[in-house]
Order: sequence, then structure tokens, then C-alpha cells
Amino acid sequence: MTELNPVKVTVAGEEVTIRSEQPAEHSLSVARHVDESIRRIQEQSPLVDVGKAAILAALQIADELFRARSDADQGTEKLEQTMEEIRRMLPPAKRAIGR
Repeated sequence: MTELNPVKVTVAGEEVTIRSEQPAEHSLSVARHVDESIRRIQEQSPLVDVGKAAILAALQIADELFRARSDADQGTEKLEQTMEEIRRMLPPAKRAIGR
């Protein structure tokens, strides 16, 4: 069984303990990102309560994740296309150099 590393973090003024397989530094960075996202929303819209700011931050972070996944998928697709082109060029190139 994988050991979970407990770490105390503060997000939107609330201290919580999270447990993760990742190192504490990773958990702290994630919490900092969430906290900064919530605070940014609260600065832009001071009348928004912390609960709604947290929901909006979650939606923004989910959007970041979806965009990153889409970019990664496009990169993978482009890489696969390039590899296929190389596979097609290899036999004629080998014949041209006499192998």
C-alpha cells in the first residue's frame, strides 16, 4: 500500500490537512495555486463570497486542466503523424544509400 504524506495547508483562510502520495512540496504548490485563484477572484469581485469564489476558482482550474490535456493530445497526435512520415521515408532512404 502506498504511503500518504499528510500536509497542512491553508486555502482561503481555512487550514486543512491533505494526504497525498506526492511530496509535501507538491501539495503545498497545489494548495497555493488554489488559494491564489480564489484570492484573485475575490479581488476582482469583492462582493463574491468565499464559497462562490471557490467554485469559480475550481471552474477556472478545471478549464486550465482541460486545455492542457487538449494541448498534450494535439502534441501527441502531431508526434504520431511525424513518426508515421519517418516510417514511410525510411525504406526508400535505406534503398538510396544501398542498405
